[in-house]
Amino acid sequence: MGTLDGKVAWITGAGTGIGLAGAQALAAAGATVVLSGRRADVIEAEARDIAARGEKAEALALDVSDAQAVAQVAATIRQRHGRVDILVNSAGLNVPNRFWKNQTTAGWNEVIRVNLDGSYYCTAAVLPGMRERHDGLVINISSWAGRYDPYMTGPAYNAAKHAVVAMTAHLNQEECINGIRATCICPGEVATPIMEKRPVKPSDEELGRMLQADDLGRTIRFVAEMPPHVCLNEILISPTWNRITLGGADIKRT
Repeated sequence: MGTLDGKVAWITGAGTGIGLAGAQALAAAGATVVLSGRRADVIEAEARDIAARGEKAEALALDVSDAQAVAQVAATIRQRHGRVDILVNSAGLNVPNRFWKNQTTAGWNEVIRVNLDGSYYCTAAVLPGMRERHDGLVINISSWAGRYDPYMTGPAYNAAKHAVVAMTAHLNQEECINGIRATCICPGEVATPIMEKRPVKPSDEELGRMLQADDLGRTIRFVAEMPPHVCLNEILISPTWNRITLGGADIKRT
């Protein structure tokens, strides 16, 4: 018997990184996991790998910045499973040209649409069902850049991740009377594929000292296994060797 047997979890950004680690951890705890991501072949392969371990997983491709597509995927999950008990908003990205000196409108819009709007669209899609059941958990993956203002992540990413923190807090303020709780996880640097888009890619040694995706998978599972009367409002987590505060090559103002 798993601690999350009978629960249905929908995870966005589940093809790689934190989202995939979260899906794997929730499936290992007994939840039926629905993996969403832009690349259908990637999430389908990961869902098959989870299912091959005797766990329950399926894939539904999705671009979270498309509000209509989000509504359609949410409706499909309701038709197949009847509900979403746990939503993990993990879809996120940044762009290499991320500073005021080289930020483009297209890059700004892409960061805001995926990191912020996507989290809103998915949350709004599952809230009606959660209200009906007076139960539900939303886990939003924000960032160290959502709690602080690091230079290295740029204004668009910082703005979006700060907004996710604020959105999560308001969700708890408004929906706690309906038995709904939300957690905002704010990790420092995590060694995931998003690092490939850094203006200066971290070295292998630096990547090895960062948080790893599995660290966040365990954190997501920890939140999900809390009893319904417990709300973990925010979790701020960083690697012990915190390059954001120590400084890195891509922090230099050149």
